Amino acid sequence: MGQGDVGTVTHVCRVAQLRPDRGTVGVTAIDKRPVDGPVRVGRYGLRGDVQADRKDHGGLEKAVYAYDQAEADHWAGELGEDVPAGRFGENLRVSGLRVDDAEIGERWRIGESLELEVTGPRTPCATFGRWLGQDGWVRRFTGRGRPGAYLSVLTPGEVCAGDSITVTHRPGHGITVAGWFARPSAGDARTLLEAEADGATVLARYLREHVLRAASRAAVPAP
Repeated sequence: MGQGDVGTVTHVCRVAQLRPDRGTVGVTAIDKRPVDGPVRVGRYGLRGDVQADRKDHGGLEKAVYAYDQAEADHWAGELGEDVPAGRFGENLRVSGLRVDDAEIGERWRIGESLELEVTGPRTPCATFGRWLGQDGWVRRFTGRGRPGAYLSVLTPGEVCAGDSITVTHRPGHGITVAGWFARPSAGDARTLLEAEADGATVLARYLREHVLRAASRAAVPAP
């Protein structure tokens, strides 16, 4: 996936209702459903959307969660059932643009004015596992290595099903959402820190913590 590539928002989803959950918060907002018409997107995400656990979800750096239709199709085959838009808690279901192949710090323009920036991969949690009701779900989803991406909102605007997505900027460091999620190596961490130092990207605070830890590990000699 490169600068100028184009995809499509097939569905825009926001919370339908809070659901009871056995976690520490007691409820979850993972039940997202598609909505009709344009939805305003501000710095903290879609208007009318909420997060129950605001310690680990939402905020400026995880304002929007995008998931790839191709991955939903994969899981539909694995699970033997449809994976409708919003089922995995995503705000945007995307087609034609491989979400997990986006570089960290990549920017998307959606529709006429909305601009988003990829901040990092979604980390599947126990709430997600309970919501799906599948044995070992978090392990299975993690093993697939294509979790979808969190995005921040650079320029607020509106989003609607059918809007085009254009990649307007790629930092060029080569560290993708899927690559970092699968194996956050010391070398990749240093690459991200160098890209930030050069002004190619700005790392999200939640991601920088992981990057700094990974960078401190002893480098593995190249084969």
